[in-house]
Amino acid sequence: MKLYSSLALVPLIYQGYALDVEAIVNKYYGNDAAWYRDRIPLFDSSDPDITDVYYYRWSIFRAHQRDLGSNGYISTEFLDDVGWQTMPWASLNDATGFHLLEGRWCRDRRFKEDYATFMYSSNSNSRQFSESMAAAVWQGYLVDGVVEDVVKRLDDMTRVYNAWDDSYDKDKGLYYVEPIRDATEYTISSIDSSGGYDGFFGGDSFRPSINSYQYANALAIANMASLKGGLESTVDTYNSRATALKTRVQDALWNSTFDHFIDRYQVNNTNVTYWDPIRGRELVGMVPWTHDLPDDTATYAQAWSHILNSSELAGEHGLRTVEPSYEYYMRQYRYEGPNPECQWNGPVWPFQMTQVLSGLANFLDHYAEGRKTDVINTDDYTNLLRQYAQLHRNPDTGILDLEEDYYPDTGLPIVGLKRSHHYFHSGFNDLVLSGLVGIRPSANDTLEVSPLASSAQMKYFRAERIIYHGHEIAVQWDADGSHYDATGLQVEVDGKLVASSPTLSRLSVDLERKAPPAITRRIAQSIQLNATTAYPRGTTSVGNTTQASTYPAIDGRIWFYPEQDAKNGWDTPVGNGSTVWFQIDFGKTVSISAAELAFFANEEQGFAEPTDYKIQVPGNGDSGEWSDVEGATYGDVVANGITSVEWKEVQGEQVRVIFTPKVGSKVRIAEFKVY
Repeated sequence: MKLYSSLALVPLIYQGYALDVEAIVNKYYGNDAAWYRDRIPLFDSSDPDITDVYYYRWSIFRAHQRDLGSNGYISTEFLDDVGWQTMPWASLNDATGFHLLEGRWCRDRRFKEDYATFMYSSNSNSRQFSESMAAAVWQGYLVDGVVEDVVKRLDDMTRVYNAWDDSYDKDKGLYYVEPIRDATEYTISSIDSSGGYDGFFGGDSFRPSINSYQYANALAIANMASLKGGLESTVDTYNSRATALKTRVQDALWNSTFDHFIDRYQVNNTNVTYWDPIRGRELVGMVPWTHDLPDDTATYAQAWSHILNSSELAGEHGLRTVEPSYEYYMRQYRYEGPNPECQWNGPVWPFQMTQVLSGLANFLDHYAEGRKTDVINTDDYTNLLRQYAQLHRNPDTGILDLEEDYYPDTGLPIVGLKRSHHYFHSGFNDLVLSGLVGIRPSANDTLEVSPLASSAQMKYFRAERIIYHGHEIAVQWDADGSHYDATGLQVEVDGKLVASSPTLSRLSVDLERKAPPAITRRIAQSIQLNATTAYPRGTTSVGNTTQASTYPAIDGRIWFYPEQDAKNGWDTPVGNGSTVWFQIDFGKTVSISAAELAFFANEEQGFAEPTDYKIQVPGNGDSGEWSDVEGATYGDVVANGITSVEWKEVQGEQVRVIFTPKVGSKVRIAEFKVY
């Protein structure tokens, strides 16, 4: 039985689809397919690694959408709480740019819009790490084209931008940052500034990363101000700041010895000297292209050779963050017990793999002079994207489980802690759609498609159900016509073929924009933000009834990953035929009329969905006997998916679900969400 979903869905109402949505979402998501069916673009290709990881990455996106009730949705970095997140929300801003770029392709715009609003609110620590949030918000606008959404946070964006003045050296015209605040502890600058003894803290330097972020953020602010109108001074100010940063990055951070953008020290101590360059290449030197900063010259193009050189930044299983020639390459300094901790002195990081592939897509798409050097090409792009896709699958277990960082020579995860599973600290699907498939979003009424897929390696691909400027678009490639019965590259808009080419080449289509489907927001009443927050709170009839135990069942997070380290929810004892209840106390009178229940099931671990369930409320002002809600329509019990129920609206301070575990099995409530 299909009941109301808690999120705005985009109905599929025309016959322009070539891919079988039901077969695909059922294959990849099982009983949770309903969440994905109307939300994700579909992708099919001749490369099984890229295709499988594309759908896996949407499961990461779904798992990291945390419902904060009246504060909307945010994207989390870790599945569960960590000590350095912004409490009680669980937000971190270092990967926000990636989250927003992935989210711009989601057909349900609520996620990226709620998230951007939250991250620019007073609840967020918008300066915990260096960031490219304004640039990512602008990139989202290039896909959906909704002016009122992109300009509404302009004041907060300028506030955050200007707050970075405390890390700006006026004499040098550049920003500096401590590597750990750049989300990259143990870099050359931090290790060498310690004399080689550590590198977790320290090593403040003028880095290509933060200066590229601020360049991109300045351009985004200028573009938004221009779009809003009447803000010529703001437009001029931020365009000027961007121009000045571009000049200084190229003049000061480009190193002709290394043919690379590298750090210069801001710190001055007995080990290193202010303004000296660091002594080696780092992968962070490619970040300027992520944000289209460098001029299009043959000189700058030489930097791309280093990511193809196996003695430099090219590892067998991914791109090294530092080259093997560095004295402290892959030296492990930091541990949690016996387990290695995060470092950036050589390990492969999906974070920077994403940045490099984004930058490479820019370079191959519109750096005409650089491409003439033939330093790097679309074959390399496809190889690197496939290599990155393969990194997602643990070579020991064969399971798709993206973790924090990896050994370049083996592809095995380094950190591998309980917190590390299905880590959302990077992007992938944006690389597929904007790079491999080649949808190049524009502020103009134009659809441009320029695939970076290798014609020699990709025999076919199709991406469809993509909402762009309010239209449904699809891009298809079939080298010989044997897969889709149509040879060559095709672009479709609203189910109609509008452009084609016999080869993988640039196609441009005039496209008058339409409003995308409106966002609908249904607000959950039941979210407990942290185990220490007073209300809402859970209590149970059996088992562990502590707040630490019940909080995960009402924390606004839903996933069904099988790894036991990644468990989320509250567990019953083994069923013996008796009923069990889980109760929510709201701490105030609320109106409620619906609920969603997420039951985790795994036979090997002894978990199964309950045999039945009812929703109950107390009578007589919360002091009377519990009774079933009136007018209820109960959906079928779903394992590893969403079980929905609706009833006649009632006011009260408490609600509970009463259910019967199967004999011999436990029930895990991954989430009990009440509206």
